[in-house]
Amino acid sequence: MTTAQTRMSIEVRRLIAEPVGYVDGRWLDGGDGHVDAVDPTTEEVLATVPTTAVSQVNDAVAAARQAFDEGPWPRMRPRERAAAINRLTDRMRAHRDDLVELGMLEVGSPRLLSEAMHADLPINFWEWFADAAIRGPRGGWEDGIGLHHSPVLSTSILFNDPIGVVAAIAAYNTPQLITAFKVGGALAAGCTTVLMPSPRTPLAAVAFARIVEEADLPPGVVNVVIGEAEVGRALTEHPAVDLVTFTGSVAVGRQVMRQAADGLKKVVLELGGKSPNILLPGADVEAAAAPSILRFTRNSGQACGATTRTFVPRADYDRFVAAAADFMQTVRVGDPFEPDTVLGPLIRRSQVDSVQGYVRRAVQAGAQIVAGGEPVAAPTGFFMSPTLVGNVGNDAEICQEELFGPVGAVMAYDTVDEAVALANATRYGLNANVWGPADDAMRVARRLRTGTATINGGGGDRPDAPWGGVGESGVGFDRGEAGFSEFFTVQHVQWPLAGVGRASGLPVGR
Repeated sequence: MTTAQTRMSIEVRRLIAEPVGYVDGRWLDGGDGHVDAVDPTTEEVLATVPTTAVSQVNDAVAAARQAFDEGPWPRMRPRERAAAINRLTDRMRAHRDDLVELGMLEVGSPRLLSEAMHADLPINFWEWFADAAIRGPRGGWEDGIGLHHSPVLSTSILFNDPIGVVAAIAAYNTPQLITAFKVGGALAAGCTTVLMPSPRTPLAAVAFARIVEEADLPPGVVNVVIGEAEVGRALTEHPAVDLVTFTGSVAVGRQVMRQAADGLKKVVLELGGKSPNILLPGADVEAAAAPSILRFTRNSGQACGATTRTFVPRADYDRFVAAAADFMQTVRVGDPFEPDTVLGPLIRRSQVDSVQGYVRRAVQAGAQIVAGGEPVAAPTGFFMSPTLVGNVGNDAEICQEELFGPVGAVMAYDTVDEAVALANATRYGLNANVWGPADDAMRVARRLRTGTATINGGGGDRPDAPWGGVGESGVGFDRGEAGFSEFFTVQHVQWPLAGVGRASGLPVGR
């Protein structure tokens, strides 16, 4: 048994025992290969997980198709589906501490962050979707749209129906939370699902499948397949899949869209960001420094909404840099199981190398590390210190590419108009934050081309709010009413109230 495995509690070992895919209510046997779940702190293997064969992917989609076309799930009354989702939520709550520990082991999230991102927030979202299963999408399951007078008097009703089989593909950074967005919304709508986790975090999906089994959901409603590109291709190209919802990189998102295109499938993509953080004139520079740093270093920077480009009035630039440097000295990087750790490891050595490469190239081009950036003294682990880069232009590579690491850039500006233009000068548009007097900050936030904007730090994560962006940040939405609506198709039914279209010779309806 490795050091990484000895860090695993008996309860977590039971939750991920004999990790494999899960299809039609049964655990799979073997596969075409394997992926290793690695503890990024010790660099040791937590478990070797068999990958799903392409034939087994076909079985998973067939099971979801049959469960949708012939099974009880889409035909249940809304309250019955909500009750089943609540059973699943209850089992997640019972395994809350196990999910926290698994997030620390497999993702490397420090305890407080893991409690939020791998357990408590996912549970909150599952609770929200259980309620959504009762009320239906915005407008309800059935929505009368009133009278129409041409060419005859008629009325109509809209029926919101589940779209069908959903392929849900999750990223590695917050796997349980992303699963809640995608699988939770699908189940609440009455869809059936095939979940594919990132090959870097297969154990999160195995744990979720175990919880589904404990909740006694009907066979085929939730299926889990595990693998890399060939499994993803088989899933996204499958003709029996109706919707593909993906969270991950722009490059893979493009490929997912191409693979789904031949079947004209609906595609929802939640991709990357290079989000701005603007300090307005009059903002409390010292008070804004620490949360600004945490907003691009949380989860060691492995967050699509990280606000990695900070714009500061030229007169306040030196003060911000000094406050940021002082704060970074207090941010402990280390083992997620240590109580004072703020930042854990990145997911793999290759990710560290990639992020450090961006920093190295920026410095070679004239940028300066103005805060942080010290080497991490640790015998093992994929660690990187928080780093703030200055003396850099907004068009530099490090300011235009998503790094997915604890690195941000700070730039000075002379006018608010310039700050807004710089903030919008990116191919992304996912998230933003503005610090300053509330009225001024609101005016600036409304000028930003972004799906989400927070003012003076915003507030807690809301299940009822959408998450999506513009440009290369994606297509469609996760979460909230807008995200829930992605899982529906709408049927319009119309009928005459008196007579038919006589003189005009026009047919009634379509």
